[in-house]
Amino acid sequence: MPIAEPGAPAYVNRMLRTCAVFVLCLIPHLAVADPSGRIRVIDGDTWDVGGERVRLFAIDAPEADQTCQTPQGAVWRCGQWVSQQVTARYGGKRARCTTIDTDRYGRAVARCTVGGRDVGRDLVSDGLAFAYRRYAMDYDLDEKAAAVNDRGLHGSRFQRPAQFRAARRSAVQPSRQDCPIKGNVSSKGVKIYHVPGQEHYDRTRINTAKGERWFCSEAEARQAGWRRSRR
Repeated sequence: MPIAEPGAPAYVNRMLRTCAVFVLCLIPHLAVADPSGRIRVIDGDTWDVGGERVRLFAIDAPEADQTCQTPQGAVWRCGQWVSQQVTARYGGKRARCTTIDTDRYGRAVARCTVGGRDVGRDLVSDGLAFAYRRYAMDYDLDEKAAAVNDRGLHGSRFQRPAQFRAARRSAVQPSRQDCPIKGNVSSKGVKIYHVPGQEHYDRTRINTAKGERWFCSEAEARQAGWRRSRR
């Protein structure tokens, strides 16, 4: 690394100091290794690759607890389904990734290939994830083709994952005291509400992390997509 000399002209010292700062700034980027190795699927767009946490570049998959609706209105756990599909397809296989960035959680944001195929493109093309246009347009046309052909998630009514996360962060949940109706989500993803006096009311617990909530009226619950418990 260049060292400024005490007797050198001022402009030379300034140049040497500038070069030294540039080299120091470059070192962290040179030290970043591209992840590669066996895949352990965390969810549709987050994997451990060779032991390093990776967020797949330019795609966005449903959150694990996210639900969708069939054209007939039935609620199903599309986030869980995507995780299962991606695990069946890629779990245990070897990936080679190129790091594009590092996100605020310290994960490598990377473009990955398995068997020479771009994983992000395949997931979006098959309707298991969406193009994350906020960050890149790489898979824009792939998503449009999937939507036209009702592939994967495009055969259902869905909320984009980014919108789902934003709504969950900003949601203000009513309290039990003000709104006594319990909006529960069953193990099959069915949204059912219980009113005081019903058979299962007392033993029903509300877990807001799963999307469960309290309602102030039955009309409010129905409007939000819940149905009344039959008992």
